[in-house]
Amino acid sequence: MRALVVTVSNRASAGVYEDRSGPLLAGLLRDAGCEQVDGPAVVADGPPVETALREGVAGGYDVIVTTGGTGVTPLDLTPEMTRRVIDREIPGIAEAVRQVNRDKVPTSILSRGLAGQAGSTLIVNLPGSSGGVRDGMAVLGPILAHVVDQIHGGDHAR
Repeated sequence: MRALVVTVSNRASAGVYEDRSGPLLAGLLRDAGCEQVDGPAVVADGPPVETALREGVAGGYDVIVTTGGTGVTPLDLTPEMTRRVIDREIPGIAEAVRQVNRDKVPTSILSRGLAGQAGSTLIVNLPGSSGGVRDGMAVLGPILAHVVDQIHGGDHAR
């Protein structure tokens, strides 16, 4: 599996601080079985997210995972940009990411992240915090190979 990590952060993209969630996400994707993980590409929220996603889909990545930009502030636009790129949503992934650690982090339900398919690429939005990335990958990691196989036309195991 080939993966691309996109960190969405207005401040990190402007050099105000160093991206920490993107490198963590890249490592967790490797641990989940991705042979090649590119990025993190650090972009500002809004149209640069759509551009990065479209470029990743055109580049033939099996999976693109974003971190950041999923909250409820006026500048959090990653779900809107993702919706412009995906062909169909896979809502169960995003719902599970919001619920995985809800008892410990009640605000996790405020994440508006999406998961979906764009051509043969899986796109998943994760929160921007390191904890949100860990929780999200706890959901995504165990199903990643299966969902990528299914998107590529694989059959269910018998």
